[in-house]
Amino acid sequence: MSILLSVILPVFVVIGIGFLAAKRGLMTESGIDGVMRFSQGFAVPVLLFQALANLDLGANFDLRLVGTFYTGSFTCFVIGMLAAVYLFKRDWEDAVAIGFIALFSNSLLLGLPITERAFGPASTAANFAIIAVHSPFCYAVGITAMEIVKSKGQPPRTVPLKVLKAIFSNSLIVGITLGLIVNLTGLPIPTVVDEGLDMLVRAALPSALFGLGGVIARYRIEGDLPTILFTLALSLILHPAIAWGLGTAMQLPPDAFRSVVVTACMAPGANAYLFASMYGRATRVAASCVLLGTALSTLTAAVWLALLA
Repeated sequence: MSILLSVILPVFVVIGIGFLAAKRGLMTESGIDGVMRFSQGFAVPVLLFQALANLDLGANFDLRLVGTFYTGSFTCFVIGMLAAVYLFKRDWEDAVAIGFIALFSNSLLLGLPITERAFGPASTAANFAIIAVHSPFCYAVGITAMEIVKSKGQPPRTVPLKVLKAIFSNSLIVGITLGLIVNLTGLPIPTVVDEGLDMLVRAALPSALFGLGGVIARYRIEGDLPTILFTLALSLILHPAIAWGLGTAMQLPPDAFRSVVVTACMAPGANAYLFASMYGRATRVAASCVLLGTALSTLTAAVWLALLA
């Protein structure tokens, strides 16, 4: 209970304030959209840029860490997609969108602040190593799979261009890419610029969490409950269980092990809904999974944190 109160609930209090502000009409939809554009388009990309520009890649970018997290993530994608087709009788385009929900953990807006609150700011280097790959990997998998099932006789050579265009139009990936360029080249950042970036970084997570609450307020859980619950079981239970097993087998260091399990047990992120909306597929399932998964993760994350403690 102390873990739930001291680590997880403060994060969800900020989400809840955004949720209530939107529900009560204290923030309009356009106001919430503005907060999200600020956080996702500017503040969070700057957070990622600064973190990756200063990250010790040699010490923290461990292939065992990345392999552990993304093996679980990809496994959930495949199981979710196949279950959607053969168990829930959805077509293949719906199935890819449902698989993407199980693939895309909320590594940034939930995983990062919960890890920081649970284990301290110094413990989040492994989180940033996961986040650096997260959007590129997930969108590459999801878009490639969707374009393949949508192609229906179109030449395969058109798929890579569509994937790259979609990936690099994402501001989070731009922030990640620029941060890695600065890190690898050693380009200096002027002090006055760095201090200005610090101001944006301090606003990134609070504004993103508030905006997430406002966006969630638009959703409602409706229909497809077996599909929703199955997909959430993959995200909240199977993915962290795979991460735990592989992390143990790979003998990950304690900080990396904690980061990979905490990140894996997070609810599907809002990007799962954005992906479904982009293709107009399984949007009701995606919205319900984001809403219900975020609520359920207050409990499931507390269980995983208790096991880690």
